[in-house]
Amino acid sequence: MSKAFTKEPEADEDFEGEIPALPAGTKNYITPGGLQRLKDEFARLQKVDRPSTVETVSWAAGNGDRSENGDYVYGKQHLREIDRRLRFLRKRIELAEVVDPAQQKDHTRVYFGATVVYRNRRNEEKTVRIVGIDEARSGHDEVSWISPVAKALLKAEEGDVVEIRTPKGVESIKVLKIVY
Repeated sequence: MSKAFTKEPEADEDFEGEIPALPAGTKNYITPGGLQRLKDEFARLQKVDRPSTVETVSWAAGNGDRSENGDYVYGKQHLREIDRRLRFLRKRIELAEVVDPAQQKDHTRVYFGATVVYRNRRNEEKTVRIVGIDEARSGHDEVSWISPVAKALLKAEEGDVVEIRTPKGVESIKVLKIVY
């Protein structure tokens, strides 16, 4: 089959609007560690993953009919995903405003970068660290500073009871400990 009959996206397509926007009126706050993770991922994609995928696609392209060549088709798709992620990371790194929690002078209140231990109404203790939108990882108990939990905790002091507004309703939690 001729390449004229295959549908492949043009390399020059306009990718504006592809990067998810930050919520209106918010800045892209990030901790120094979070920014470093974004930079490390960018470097790995650019220096390891992308060259490896380009090599695979080049090899597959030399094997003949591209329309039925899985290595070529999936390699091109993977290359587009890598390029999309690189554009996303580049934009987010450019917009990042680094806030170092170690520089926080007031350790009596919850601010960006704090680790907070709280107790919910079921008497369960939970620990969360308030971080930037692009660095929040639930598996590491990190929540974005714009999440309902973080919004409720911001500026609270140890012993304060705050309310979290969620889609399920309102829940009261008590701040037990704040660490920077």
